[in-house]
Amino acid sequence: MPGPPARNTRSLLLKGAGLVAIAVVAGLVWFLIRHDPTPQAPVAQPTAQNSGQFQFTKVAGPDKGDDCVAKSYGDTKDFFQDNPCQSLVRALYTTETGGAKALVSVVVVGMPDSAKAKALKTLTEKDGTGNVTDLVRDKTFTGGPSVSGKNAAYASKVDGTDTTIVLADFYAKHQDKDLLEKIAEDALRLSADLHA
Repeated sequence: MPGPPARNTRSLLLKGAGLVAIAVVAGLVWFLIRHDPTPQAPVAQPTAQNSGQFQFTKVAGPDKGDDCVAKSYGDTKDFFQDNPCQSLVRALYTTETGGAKALVSVVVVGMPDSAKAKALKTLTEKDGTGNVTDLVRDKTFTGGPSVSGKNAAYASKVDGTDTTIVLADFYAKHQDKDLLEKIAEDALRLSADLHA
């Protein structure tokens, strides 16, 4: 009776080694897929100061509180006595364009609801109704123009329960009403930085 056929040991070893190599590579690939060695770095979002038409530099604030009666005047003060705010953030920025430098006050008032936020905006849009006291008017910041003077530009917006009020004026008695109004409108976006 003939014996069992001769086995090619070398061929079997090569096949076995090949299978082991495939298994190792497959395991390594699976590990890399499941455990990405490069963590996702957070993508830095540009601040509102540098994402619009004008570049703004913060020079004072943010000054935070919730006593809007103490930080306002005129009819606006009366409004806050009947409609207390929930938060108040005030800051000052400067911007330069075409050789003219402007000082910009940005105030964000948190109200209990959007109806009161809109009522505050409507009130402060009218001449002679007072306003929230800016950081120049209360002498927190000195050496700049009065942003609440007769030459100042005004802009405001409501975002949910927040009312943003912007006042701006040029240094050195520079005058350009259209440019100043554009600066004030553009500065409304700075409220995003004051919420952070």
